[in-house]
Amino acid sequence: MTAIQREKMDYDVVIVGAGPAGLSAAIRLKQLDPDRSVVVLEKGSEVGAHILSGAVLDPSGLDALLPDWRSMDAPIKVPVTQDNFYLLGEAGKIRIPNWPMPPLMSNHGNYIVSMANVCRWMAGVAEGLGVEIFPGMACSELVFEDGRVVGAVAGEFGRDPETRAPGPNYEPGMELRGKYVFLSEGVRGSLAKQVIDKFDLSQGKEPQKFGLGMKEIWEIDPAKHREGTVTHTMGWPLGKNAGGGSFIYHLENNQVYVGFVVHLNYRNPHLYPYMEFQRFKHHPTVAELLKGGKRVAYGARAISEGGWQSIPKMVAPGVALLGCSAGLVNVPRIKGNHNAMLSGKAAAEAAHAAILAGRSGDELAAYETEVRGGAIGRDLKKVRNVKPLWSRYGLWASLLGGGADMWANTLGFTVFGTLKHGKTDAAATGRAADFPVIDYPKPDGVLSFDRLTNVAYSFTNHDEAQPAHLVLKDPSIPVGVNLPDYAEPAQRYCPAGVYEVLGEGAAAKFRINFQNCVHCKTCDIKDPSQNIVWTTPMGGGGPNYPNM
Repeated sequence: MTAIQREKMDYDVVIVGAGPAGLSAAIRLKQLDPDRSVVVLEKGSEVGAHILSGAVLDPSGLDALLPDWRSMDAPIKVPVTQDNFYLLGEAGKIRIPNWPMPPLMSNHGNYIVSMANVCRWMAGVAEGLGVEIFPGMACSELVFEDGRVVGAVAGEFGRDPETRAPGPNYEPGMELRGKYVFLSEGVRGSLAKQVIDKFDLSQGKEPQKFGLGMKEIWEIDPAKHREGTVTHTMGWPLGKNAGGGSFIYHLENNQVYVGFVVHLNYRNPHLYPYMEFQRFKHHPTVAELLKGGKRVAYGARAISEGGWQSIPKMVAPGVALLGCSAGLVNVPRIKGNHNAMLSGKAAAEAAHAAILAGRSGDELAAYETEVRGGAIGRDLKKVRNVKPLWSRYGLWASLLGGGADMWANTLGFTVFGTLKHGKTDAAATGRAADFPVIDYPKPDGVLSFDRLTNVAYSFTNHDEAQPAHLVLKDPSIPVGVNLPDYAEPAQRYCPAGVYEVLGEGAAAKFRINFQNCVHCKTCDIKDPSQNIVWTTPMGGGGPNYPNM
């Protein structure tokens, strides 16, 4: 077979992913040396198109990167004015007071933001410094030489949908080569996953844990809008079926982010995370808020939840993992953007020092040291036992035991040491015969919606002439194994209706509607047979989140 010939472009640093981590790295590299050549490759149609995060932003990362951001017309305008925590029952709620919570849980000084808009603004800052940003340039593979990462292939498309061999309109893409390559793809990035496996970066670490986050933007009655209000809930409707909870953030223009997170270590394969979200909106408190309003956008993505115990080694020859590619989310705070920014800054400083010293393609050990021993490590170590306590013993153990441990860590000691996570989320899935089927109410089309209707509000699009980016290792497993053993949970855990089982018995067939995919990566995580591989779509594609 003839080797594919590609045009090559050389840079000092190649960055995959224009999220907060990648853009922070790009900005910091140019701050340190305006002549440094830096390129950022983004698979979304524009910067921010794939950023699903109506977030409460801890500005500490931005303060470190751009101390003058408050005078730079950043889209960070809504300070948190009120913090609410509720434990929900089916018809009521109990307010959890703020005073017994550890100081790290306070949102004082934080901001409600659209991270898509923050990243668009950061991209403008980066370009003003001379960074090259190429949106719509999905990276299909890494380039290896002599056991190290030396670049990435971007812009490849035109392979045959069936054989995946180059078709008549094949475009080989380009090799963008760098002295160092930074992977800031977000959660469960396909290239980061390859690097972790190839270099065995998770050796000696706990399995990474994940949640599925789903979110809608609503425009509500102005009389009900309370700009700056942050509300988090736990309990109903999940109960003992799964860990998780909700968030409701009031931002500008009478809009609210309504979100719901389901921890993916749930056991009952009949659980339907998307329908749990839709059911949540019928709680009297939420229904009253949304009554008379309208949903304007929808999206979903996985969230890394393993924390301190699950962070892999973050460097290998020529490559570094940034932000959510390394799993730097603080789960009880529901915050990771500040750590993503700090990781980008730290990686940039390590690469800058290495290049000045005449190095390239080696391991940026200084980056690893800074992440684990600096502000990011301090942030994550304090909360490291909240998730495993919840997974093992449930909500109340997490609230009481986790709260006590966070207080102890704040005071300089620990109650539990460092607890382990145990199984992967895929391995946690139980057999269908051992669990009851869950009956979910039909969406009413006013407060709750079917999946395909909501997917239309993510503005997702894929080129159907390209190969499906969702690949089965063994096409026989969905019907031959997952259906009889687990009632094929892909039909339910996917928040975009990508997977269907058509027919029954010997006539059953498994269908993949990859055009619907919102790039949440849940299938790659939760499939009990680990048979589904999420790969980067050729030609990009995916959601186009507006104001998200």
